[in-house]
Amino acid sequence: MNGVTAAGQRTEAASQGRVSRARQWFRRAVGSGGHERHTMTLIFKSTLAAAVSWWVAHDLIGATSPAFAPFSAVLIMQVTVYRSLWQALRYVGAVSVGVAVQGALGFLAGPHLLTFVLVALVALAVGRWRPLGSQGSQVATAAFFAFSTYVAAAGSAQRWSQLGQIIELVFIGCGIGVIVNMVVLPPMRYRSAEYGIHTLAHSLCDLVGDMYPALREGKLDEERTRQWRQRAVQLGPIAQQAQSSLHTAWESTLYNPRRLRRRHRPRTFSGYQAVVDALERVTYQVTSMTRSLDQWGGGADGESNAAGFTRAYGDFLASLAHIAELLADIDEDQLHRQSQELCQAAAEAQRCRDRLEDNARESSLPLSDPGRPYGILMAEATRLMDEFQHTCDVLQHGVDQADSGDAGSSSS
Repeated sequence: MNGVTAAGQRTEAASQGRVSRARQWFRRAVGSGGHERHTMTLIFKSTLAAAVSWWVAHDLIGATSPAFAPFSAVLIMQVTVYRSLWQALRYVGAVSVGVAVQGALGFLAGPHLLTFVLVALVALAVGRWRPLGSQGSQVATAAFFAFSTYVAAAGSAQRWSQLGQIIELVFIGCGIGVIVNMVVLPPMRYRSAEYGIHTLAHSLCDLVGDMYPALREGKLDEERTRQWRQRAVQLGPIAQQAQSSLHTAWESTLYNPRRLRRRHRPRTFSGYQAVVDALERVTYQVTSMTRSLDQWGGGADGESNAAGFTRAYGDFLASLAHIAELLADIDEDQLHRQSQELCQAAAEAQRCRDRLEDNARESSLPLSDPGRPYGILMAEATRLMDEFQHTCDVLQHGVDQADSGDAGSSSS
């Protein structure tokens, strides 16, 4: 009896947990512009497009198979207007090809099993045509539905009419889907560009922020340098995600009426693209630097003057961590102030790199010895400085362009 009671309590607790998580999900969807909000908006718009498509196909046209219209409308509802339009064109093309294949073979060979085999063979082969992209599979789907309609129809005239109606319904559904996506809360993913930069810059800041105190103190044990190297390798996928986020943000502006409200977005995206590209190159240099430190064997190479070098190198990395920290908080509405702070931080980093070079020369370190890490680390410091400086320059250039655009608009 106690076991039954305990099982019931666990079931009730699990049910309450699911209800609580559902409530939290809806609160996030209503109260913030994150993933939950985007998901709820997409569900609402898909429902609206499907309902309108069904009404047009069933009530206005009286189609024999009205489900083609709402299915098409939901299928092409994408995260950006541009992607919806592009997928709609591909889907219409795929369905048209599939219906045409069935129509040609069906009327030539008749409603037989061999005809269906030929239709499947040709449709599946054509579906691999690269321009159709992810909609290639719809060629066979449309051909199969068309064959079913063809077999059920009474005569040739009705068959041709119903095959043409399939294409008509797909046009209706795709058109309604694109219009709904464009007019009703058109998706605008400006902030996803900044989010990608935030994530990548924050990851860089965390890694470099862990490295420079150890370098300043000369604590380069093997376990620590190995962890740095493993964490640096993980920066590659994060950089790819940042590129994807930026591409989605840029794509969301295409054919989107909401973009007219924000005049300087193209310049911003151009600057953000250069920032992500530069940060991606920084990840390569950081990975190479951590590999050099790891191969150094914890810094215990017997050089008595290595302590001053590692301390100066730690100071340099601290200045880079500050730049990454500023980039992790980048905000388009505050770019003017942030670009100035980044330029000042880059100037300080350049001074730290110069002091590092002076220290290496004064300490007479073997920079040209391939068996020692000093020369490689100096080269990595130069490349890192160049990339961070380039990042600051492109942001400043974007701000200057925006300011000149404002001045031009005011004068006109």
